[in-house]
Amino acid sequence: MRPDPYAWGFDPLPLAFVVALVLAYVLVLRQHEVGRARIACFAAGVVLLLATIVTPLHGLQFHLLVMHLLQNVVLAEWAPALLVLGLPPALARRVRIPFLAALPVWLVTYFTWHAPPVYDAALRHDALLHVEHLSYLVAGAVFWWPVVHGRARDVAKALYIFAAFVLASPIGLLLALLPEPIYGYYEHAPSGLWDVDPLQDQQLAGLTMAGEQSVVFFVVFSYYFARFMQSEGQP
Repeated sequence: MRPDPYAWGFDPLPLAFVVALVLAYVLVLRQHEVGRARIACFAAGVVLLLATIVTPLHGLQFHLLVMHLLQNVVLAEWAPALLVLGLPPALARRVRIPFLAALPVWLVTYFTWHAPPVYDAALRHDALLHVEHLSYLVAGAVFWWPVVHGRARDVAKALYIFAAFVLASPIGLLLALLPEPIYGYYEHAPSGLWDVDPLQDQQLAGLTMAGEQSVVFFVVFSYYFARFMQSEGQP
């Protein structure tokens, strides 16, 4: 049975995880001074996590591939970036994650969960879907950690972001260009929702994913590349 696509949900397990995450952050704030901007970033990350759990986005993921990919993007890129930004640098810099470890972890997580057999299985089994979402969040935090709290030069961070975009972009492009649906779960979904057939849904999902990554990674790449150019121009 697929859940109502427009119902607001209450899944106790991921909600308990978010509550535990907030409580842990409160404990961190008691030990380390954190500016308002970082607290706002962490709060925004928590809001995004809650949006994937309680809003209709959770139900829609079982009916439309584009909604599931949007949820994955929130969990693998947006939310972890904001959560990592919210951490106090003095604490976060005690943990060093090199680029050469972070990027493979993030890429393997993305490609593994997008393999059709794994993707379909996660949608049919709640426990596996929870594992998928948690792994996206953890891999996303690992991915952004050396960018936000690493000690590498700005040019190295810019190249890291560029490499991530080049290596991850084939997923969205393939989904947009393939002539047939590849996910059986959506191919056999009840028709009529948003008047979109499975192939159109897959193409829209691929375009959405490719476009989102182009914007996000270009902005971050431009930021660090501009900082590098500025530092090179100083006497």
